[in-house]
This record gives sequence, C-alpha cells and structure tokens, in this order.
Amino acid sequence: MSGVLGRNAALAFLDRRFFEHITVSDAWLRSVREAATRGAVVYVLRSESLVDVLALSHLVERFKLPPLRFAQDTNLGLLEPLGRTWLDTLLSRGSTVAQRLERAIEGGGSAVLFLKRPPTVLDTSFAARMRGKSEGDEALVALMKLQREQGKTVLLVPQTFIWSRRPDSRGHDLIDLAFGSREYPGPVRTAMQFLINYRSVDFRAGEVIDLGAFLREAGDEPDEALTRRLTYALLTRLERERRAILGPAKKPADRVREEVLRSPKLQATIRELGGEDPSAQHALLTKAHEMLRTMEAAPSHDGHRALKVALDAVSARIYGSIEIDRAGLERVRAAATQGTVVFLPSHKSHMDYVMLSSVLSEAHIQLPLVAAGDNLAFFPLGSLFRRGGAFFIRRSFKGDRLYAAVVDAYLRRLLRDGHALEVFLEGGRSRTGKLLPPRVGLLAMICDAALALPHRQVTFVPVSLGYERLLEERSYQRELTGGDKRKENARSLIRGTQALGGFYGQMNVQFGDFLTLDQVRAEMSLPAGDTLADEPRRALVRRLAHLAMAEINRVTSVTAAAVTAMALLSEGRRGVAWSTLLASSRQIVAALERRGTRMSAGLRGRDGALSEDAIREAVGLFAQADLCVERGSDSGDESLFAVPDEKRLALTLSKNSIVHFFVAEALVAVGLLGLGATAGEVPRDELSERVQQLSRLFKFEFMFRADKSFAELFDETLGRLADEGVLVVSPGGLVGYGAGVDGLSSERWVRAVADLLLPYLLGYWAAARALALLVRGPMARRELVRRAMAVGERMYLSGELSRREALARPTIESALRAFEDQGYLRDDAGKLSLVPPFDTTDTVSVIEGKLRALFPPEGA
Repeated sequence: MSGVLGRNAALAFLDRRFFEHITVSDAWLRSVREAATRGAVVYVLRSESLVDVLALSHLVERFKLPPLRFAQDTNLGLLEPLGRTWLDTLLSRGSTVAQRLERAIEGGGSAVLFLKRPPTVLDTSFAARMRGKSEGDEALVALMKLQREQGKTVLLVPQTFIWSRRPDSRGHDLIDLAFGSREYPGPVRTAMQFLINYRSVDFRAGEVIDLGAFLREAGDEPDEALTRRLTYALLTRLERERRAILGPAKKPADRVREEVLRSPKLQATIRELGGEDPSAQHALLTKAHEMLRTMEAAPSHDGHRALKVALDAVSARIYGSIEIDRAGLERVRAAATQGTVVFLPSHKSHMDYVMLSSVLSEAHIQLPLVAAGDNLAFFPLGSLFRRGGAFFIRRSFKGDRLYAAVVDAYLRRLLRDGHALEVFLEGGRSRTGKLLPPRVGLLAMICDAALALPHRQVTFVPVSLGYERLLEERSYQRELTGGDKRKENARSLIRGTQALGGFYGQMNVQFGDFLTLDQVRAEMSLPAGDTLADEPRRALVRRLAHLAMAEINRVTSVTAAAVTAMALLSEGRRGVAWSTLLASSRQIVAALERRGTRMSAGLRGRDGALSEDAIREAVGLFAQADLCVERGSDSGDESLFAVPDEKRLALTLSKNSIVHFFVAEALVAVGLLGLGATAGEVPRDELSERVQQLSRLFKFEFMFRADKSFAELFDETLGRLADEGVLVVSPGGLVGYGAGVDGLSSERWVRAVADLLLPYLLGYWAAARALALLVRGPMARRELVRRAMAVGERMYLSGELSRREALARPTIESALRAFEDQGYLRDDAGKLSLVPPFDTTDTVSVIEGKLRALFPPEGA
C-alpha cells in the first residue's frame, strides 16, 4: 500500500468506535518521535493483521507521527479517500516491495511490515490467490539494501497489539487449525478477538533496532543469514512484550503434573525413601501425585476476572482508592520483558492475595502465581483462589521429605516455564503492623531453581502493601490479647463479612529496588556460576531475604492514619487536644521527611505542608471505628481526642506501619536516657555499648539493616542526629543534647522518640517476670506465653505497667526468643526451661534486673 492512510468516513467511524480508547505510553511516543528525528521509522508487526494496521494508522494520525506510506501486502484502497491515494495505488501496481518501500521512505513517510503470515486451513485458498503475499523476508532484504546503498538511517520499531488477555496454549486444537492460534491468529480469529476485546487492547513496543548499527556489527554475512538473525531479534523483542502481559503458554494440567513428577530431584527422593522396593516407590509416586493435585494452581482468565470483580466490589465498599507507585510499576513492566519476576510482598491481610494481582491486571502486566497457605483451600474461596492463580502449601513441612521435594519440583517447573511468582517472605500475616522476620524455605527453593537457569534473568521485587486500617483488625486484637487463631473456613468467611460495614481508609502499593542473585552474590563476593556450596548458598538466600525486607520497610508509604495513630498514642496521654495532635503530627512528618520516606499523596496540601484535613479525616476514620473518642467542651475549649485503654492495641496496628523509621533513633534515645543524659553528657563508647545491648534484645522484634555493621549504623545514626541539631558529639567523645529540632528542645525530642520503644520494654519486662514460673520445671512455650500474658495483666492492674498495648502476645513471644538467644532459656522439644545459674528463685530475678537496667529512669 502506498499513500497516506486517509481519514475517510469509514476510517473515521473505526477510529471513534474502536481505536480512540487505545492508550499509549509517553515512553512509546518519545521513542517513536526520537526515532523519527534520526531517520525512517519502520513498524514491525509479528503477524499479518489488517486490524493491527488500521489501529497503527490511527495512532500515527492521532499523534501526528510520520504518515504510513507503506503497509506490506495490505490493500486499504477501498477505505482511502478518492484522489491522489487512488492514483498512487494504480502507479504502485507492478512495483517491487523494494521500490514501494524506497518511495515511501524517501517521501518522508513511515512503513509497516509483518514477520509471519499465520497458516490456517480456512485462509489457505484465499491466500494462494493473493498476489504478492509473503512473510517479512523480502521487505527486510529491501530495507537492508536501502540502508547500504543510500545510507539513510532506518529504525525498526517492533509493535504488538494484544486483543485477547487469554494466554497462548501449548499444542493446537481444531479451532487453532482452522482459524490460527492465539499467538498467530488468522483474519477470522483476529476479527473475533478484536470485536470481543477491543476495549481492553494492549499496545506494546519492543526495543528499537538501528538497522545501520545492526549491519555494521554483522559484518559480511550473507543477506539470508542476516535476515534470519534480524527476524529472530525482532520476534524475540515482540515475544518478550507478549510474555510480559500474557505470561507463558498454557499447558494442560496433566502435562504439568507429568513434568513435575519426572523431576530428577523428586525421582531421587522417591528412590531414596522407597529403597529398592518398586511397590514402595510406586506408592510414594502416587502420594506425590495426590500432593501435587492438592497443591497446584489452575489459573484461568475467567478466574482472574472473577477475583478482580470481587476485590473491586469489596474495596469499593470499605476502602478508598489504591495509591500506586506508578514509576515502580513501569520498572516491573520492564523487568517482565527481560525475564521472570518474583514478587516478595509484605503480608498483613488476606487482601494481599488479590490486591497486587489486581494492580498488575489493571496495568496489563503478567499476573503471578501466588504461594498461599493451605488454610485458604476451603470451599468456596479455595476454588476461586486456585483459578485466580494461587497454589496452596502447608505452613510447615519440616520432617516430610516427600512433600518438600514435591514443592521444590513444582516451583522449579513454574520458574522454568516462565511464570511470575508471588511469595510472602513472612510466611503468615503479621498481626502487629510490623514486618515479621523472613522465613526462607520457599525462597531457598526458588533461588536454587534460578541458579539452575543461568541464562534466565530472575528479578526479585520487594513490594510494600499498605492499609490505613486492616480488615482483620478485630480478629487481630483478639489474637494479640491471647485469643486463639480461628481456623479459616466458610463459617469464618461469613463471619468476616461483618467487617464490610465500616470504612478502612486507603490502600497503597509501593515497589522497592529490585534484586538479583548476581547482584547479591557480587556484594557478598561469592563466586559466579550456577553452583554454590551449601553454606554460601544458604548465606545468599538469607542475605537476599533481609535485603528484600529492608527494601519493603524503606518504601513503605507514610499515611495520614499512621501519623495520626502515632501522635494519639505518644507518651501515653489519655487525651490529646486538637492543637497538640496537629503539632505532634507535624513533628512526626518533619522527621520522616528528613529521612526521605515516601509520603502518601493526600498527606500534604498544595503548599507542601501537612494537610490538616488529612489528619482530621484520619481521626474521623478512627472515631468511626470507636478507636478514639472526641470530647467537646461547653466552655469553648478545643476538642480532646481520647483513646480508650482497650483500643490502644488496635490503634497500634496503624502506628506500627511506620514505627520502623524511628527504631534506630529510638534505640539511641533510650540509651541516652538510661545512661543519665539528663544530668549531662555521656561517653560515646558507653552509649554505643548500651545501644548494642538494646539492638540484641530487640533482634526478633524489629527488622534491622543487613547491609552494614552495627558500628557503621550507630555512627550513621549519631551523625544524622548531630546534623539535625538533636545531639552534639564533642571531640573528646562525649554525647550531649544539641539546640533542638522541630520546635522541641533536644531533651524533649529524645524523650518523645524513646517513648516509641516503651511498650516493647514493658512487654519484655512482663515476660522476664514470668520466667520465675519456670523454677518449678519446664513449660511448653505456648503455655508460658499464656501465663506471661496473665502476669502482665496483673502488673498493668497494679500500675507497674503503664501501657495497655505492652500486653501483646507477639511481644511476649519475641521476648522469650530473645531470652533464649541470650542464654537464659533453652528449648527442649518445645518446652522451655531456665539455664543454670538462672534456674533458682534467687537467680531468675537477675534476668529481670538486667532488663530493668536498660529502662529510661521514668520508663515504668
């Protein structure tokens, strides 16, 4: 076809009816315009499609790009306006592809060609009658000749229109034979896909190829070889774009199972467990098959759509909009075109299972298969999740080698096939609002599989999933105060719908810096290659896990609800005046801004300052849930906002989403106060030792950075506080208070920050007091936690503990782990006992005394 594609009445109708809604990224527009300034733009489509050419012509016209003057083997004369284009069509008859291409490019236009023509039964006779029908070889040879002889720069821009979100399939059925596959649809199938899905078309461009640079790099290879190489390069770029949206071609479920069960590692495990007995091996293989059927995902396009509809219905009722890190999402899109993506999100809610997939679906990015606990496999939710891409695994499979081998083989197959994965490093949902320590079992299997695929780029993407209020708020509060976790089933699902009557604020999705095994190996100075000894491999996995968790913490978005919750709970005040609440919120935000944290879009007003409306809305959010109460005044005084004692723990869930930003400074603050900084300066070395003691105590409570040593992190924190004016470090190595910051004296600021750790110190105190129960003999860990909660309750009622939120079961559990780590306790088959010499009535109190010595003077 030669001549500009005119906008006659028929084309104008198509534009308005079918093509006007096609969205184009700014990156694509910049890329094509930049290419047009360098030379001739030639769009390359993977297969012949009149619909694609029409859509592309619309975009070229819409964005005033160089007009299309050549479309390979496509006759649009009937759709063009009368006049010059008819004359051009007549003149072009008998011309070769090379002549028509040259005429189009020399005239300042662009061209479009295709690489493959779909073979179908119904199209064969028609295609045979079409003169000039070809694949892209002839056009590519003509372009190479034009590039060599005239020296005009030719830029090849791979383009793909995806009219159906259903993945391609391995193997072909009668429909594929008749109408072409989804991958290479014939005209009839293309038309049907277009008419059904035109409102959700995906338009993507691969990396531009400079034909001149390609030829210079190739040297003196013959045109036939160059054409094959160029076609392969273009198809590879287009395939990457398709796979980044659709994922790998779908296989029948029985074929996937067969491939998993043939895994050499799984077969070796079966032979080892079954010995030489063929019947025992067969029984183990049958058992592995049943495990796999129970575990496997069954993703379908309809399943994904059903889950998205369900999420949209729920979120529209109880949540506001989802705030999305758009720049991070574009980085995810780019990573998906280069290889396999493994998402590592935080895990605070059952909403996590579908929220990330919903965001990716909206952005038309390949949806991951999600590792979910088998507690969610109950009817009907399990079936819906399975079709939405979830596969179900046990929380623990320690001691079951066959099950572990099946999981490992399944993950290897998924990764080898090119599926994106979503794995929650924390294992279960965090009930505290903070990140839990990573559990690396599944990650280790994924890393092993990735190491076995050295030519596949596997990118690990840390993701922070945030909520202003959690849907599970009530159940979490019950569990935090000692109640047992209820098993998920249909009844609990119905019971959970009671939460749908409230409003839970905003959700947000943030993406951290991506990680690769090569990058982490280089940082650890581990040798390159696809094999590692056991210990270096375990160290690699642990480092990757901690780096991912640190990234999640770093990119967590600061919301108005989190800031307001922290201000309401600060320093244990029973009531906070509006002006005080606002001032505290401003100080919190100012401190966070100095640390470069990400702020929720609604947190600041147009002038860049903290939005009073955002804080007022957050207070209203909590008041609507009865988490705080507003007390007015007949005398005209400003309102007071009070948090009932029994609601402080629930409010802590929101506060804890940002508490990690202050932990380093809070440890220094507690150390300063504990060493008596109120009376003067304290030696830097003593402060460092005290802060290190506190860090070790809280090693199971908070996620500390793994990229630097304690000494480096301490120096960094001290330097930051000195730069801000909070502290002064003398040349003689003494640390004292500075001029102050954010309108507060330094001592006042230090006390406020130290107060953030007080609930944890108090909770650990209750756990230390409860250790006296072990003098009588060992006790099951679960029972000791329960008894420690009761001890803490008595301490609270007697006035020893000043904060109700200190009595949280996870805090007690972390304290016991810390005492075990410090050598006070030992675990023998699930029972805890005191380690001599702390196993007597007189000596066990030493543990409590050592802990109390770390408290600030007025900490209790």
